[in-house]
Amino acid sequence: MNSEQLSRFVAELSLAKKAEDIIIMDLKKLTSFTDYFVICSADSDIQIKAISDHITEELKKQDIKVWHVEGYQSSTWILMDLVDVIVHIFRPEVREFYALEKLWGDAKITQVTEQ
Repeated sequence: MNSEQLSRFVAELSLAKKAEDIIIMDLKKLTSFTDYFVICSADSDIQIKAISDHITEELKKQDIKVWHVEGYQSSTWILMDLVDVIVHIFRPEVREFYALEKLWGDAKITQVTEQ
């Protein structure tokens, strides 16, 4: 699975756990540390953890390793590092505060919604 496919797969996994405002940001032309950000929001700490857990479980089934996870204990923002894809799961107010979409405003953004 290439990085584009992985970003889409992770976005679909987050959608399956009712994440909101899911986007994929293509950063390949902007930075060398990753290819994509997948950013989504959830209204509760429990939902944020459920999204993170679901992604981890499903990636494990595909033999894809999550290299690093930050924020799992506080659960207002969980960052999951898959190397070529970095997943950000935010509480809406934390997402607004950090404004990654504005910080990386030159990135191509794809909105992910239910089909």
